[in-house]
Amino acid sequence: MIGALGLGAAAALDDEAEAQGAVPIIDTHIHLFDSRRPQGAAWSGGRGYGRPAALPADYRAIAQPLGVVGAIMIEASPWVEDNLWVLETIQPEPFIVGTIGNLRPEQAEFGEYLDRYRKNPLFFGIRHGNNWGYDIAKQADNPAFIEGLRLLAHADLTFEAANPRIDLFEAIVKISDRVPELRIVLDHVPLFHRLPENQREYDVLLREFAAREPIFCKLSQIIHRERLADGSAGAMQATLAPHREWLDRLMATFGEDRMIFGSDWPSSIFNDTLPTCISVAREYFAGKSRAAQEKYFWRNSIRAYKWKKRMPGQPGPA
Repeated sequence: MIGALGLGAAAALDDEAEAQGAVPIIDTHIHLFDSRRPQGAAWSGGRGYGRPAALPADYRAIAQPLGVVGAIMIEASPWVEDNLWVLETIQPEPFIVGTIGNLRPEQAEFGEYLDRYRKNPLFFGIRHGNNWGYDIAKQADNPAFIEGLRLLAHADLTFEAANPRIDLFEAIVKISDRVPELRIVLDHVPLFHRLPENQREYDVLLREFAAREPIFCKLSQIIHRERLADGSAGAMQATLAPHREWLDRLMATFGEDRMIFGSDWPSSIFNDTLPTCISVAREYFAGKSRAAQEKYFWRNSIRAYKWKKRMPGQPGPA
């Protein structure tokens, strides 16, 4: 079942988008949760969301009229059983093309869990970093963690790194050196706060990323509050102009073949609305070739996550 809009309405939206020449979007960064479950939820939305659940139909109702034709759910819980909850939730919802789950490569049971979840074609890999109290800077030197990532790479799955900090970027360089075949997605890269004391380190790390083809840059959280020199949050910058120069730098670093779109819904709702996130991303890429736009909005995400289309209107392989 396609969902509340139905096949006819979905086809009409696809036809309208095609007539307008809009590039279809696969949103590679949304979160799902349902705090109404008996066990509750480990995370329940960004500031300002104010609803007890974020489910595929909720996202689709907002996103599909904006030209989004599919999405990838990124873990929103460290509970291992929630990997199954997500898979069961998205299985009947073909608008969601797959998920990045949460398993811990350093733990002894990682191989067993990985073998279990990788059997589902909607399971694309795992996310790890500095969320949930994880310490990827420490784990990058842990042989058990690295061996777990080798298992992930051998399974042709993806490693997503959260959230942008200097120590996380340094850890990713180490991981890439030790497991060079591993596909890695750096999420929310525009959100990194460049300050005078970290600018030189960041410049060095960007040069390292430029030389590592399996590392992708997720241009999510383009719209965010500025970071002041004292580290505090400043004004919301909900237009393209304040971000263009640094987006240009990221494009020059990763190239058009390694940039992917993500909204961070519903966490991004405390920054601005989904229409604004998409509008600013489209505005930035409007001056680039159609090929570059397609790479950013959907083609590169196939390379990063190996997703396959699940419903009419979605581009890419079946």
